[in-house]
Amino acid sequence: MIKNRIAVTVLTLALAIFGLGMGHGHAGKVTEIAGAGATFPYPVYAKWADAYYKLTGIKLNYQSIGSGGGIKQIKAKTVDFGASDAPLKPADLNKWGLMQFPMIMGGVVPVVNIEGVKPGELKISNKTLVDIYLGKITKWNDPAIKAENPGLSLPNKAITVVHRADGSGTTWIFTNFLSKVSKEWKEKVGNAKAVAWPAGIGGKGNEGVASYVKRIKGSIGYVEYAYALQNNLTYILLKNKAGNYVAPEMKTFQAAAANADWEHAEGFYMVLTDQPGKDSWPITGASFILVYKVQDKPEVGKAVLSFFDWCYKNGQDMAAELHYVPMPESVVNLVEKAWADQIKDKNGHPIWP
Repeated sequence: MIKNRIAVTVLTLALAIFGLGMGHGHAGKVTEIAGAGATFPYPVYAKWADAYYKLTGIKLNYQSIGSGGGIKQIKAKTVDFGASDAPLKPADLNKWGLMQFPMIMGGVVPVVNIEGVKPGELKISNKTLVDIYLGKITKWNDPAIKAENPGLSLPNKAITVVHRADGSGTTWIFTNFLSKVSKEWKEKVGNAKAVAWPAGIGGKGNEGVASYVKRIKGSIGYVEYAYALQNNLTYILLKNKAGNYVAPEMKTFQAAAANADWEHAEGFYMVLTDQPGKDSWPITGASFILVYKVQDKPEVGKAVLSFFDWCYKNGQDMAAELHYVPMPESVVNLVEKAWADQIKDKNGHPIWP
């Protein structure tokens, strides 16, 4: 269980502590790296950053503002790296001179606040979930929900749909899944970091959605699993592609990730929703880091890569404690080879290793 954190925490005080030198101390030594973006991986990035600072004295200033914000900030070069749960297509990476690499995998989890219903008791099929988010199912004792949960006492209470209000990679993963399992959703709403929601209220970040669901009786939302854990939220069992109701947990996230062929994924573009397998969690996704291929400040760029190298090789247990799936060693090797091949200084010299 991790401590409840607000999106912008003590990590962002690094600028105040070290001044506004964008990663430099008085003698030119890198003392801070700055990033912004996805809230999905924030809990594990915060944990890694704390451990790395104690070891090296280098601070991570990470703004947990959503994938859309992270992409905007890296394009504007106001941060050293961006973070997004929605992978960028190779054409967009080339257009902006960026490379992306997967850092962590995890699960997006529908969570509810229904009196008398405990975690893992409520079963919901793909169609039912879609119909709730389309605004077609509006009460918890709807016949469709009751049919899937014959032994569960469900109240005659209105459903409050909670979704993200910001440009979000978590939303991208969630709507990617809904678009795969529902033609109606794909045609009416679609798959994007921000969509025109047919129903509900919006919260900012995974933190905002979790906060709303915790407070509002009768609500349903979607969050990265670590946020469900830290806020003691009630997760549901979801029907997967194999027709089995599965719980969100490390085993089911790993099962979904097992089919990922990273070696043949151009630009590391990979989507892990609705994967085959009897144990696969259907809304699994990877979270990505975005960096420039040509580094204006190679010493800062190398410090960023050194941090993520340390996370890959020393952060697996911390990730697993928060129910994220670490990247396999074979994928780490592919990523670090790509760093060496693609990330260079202005003179074309590799900055890694």
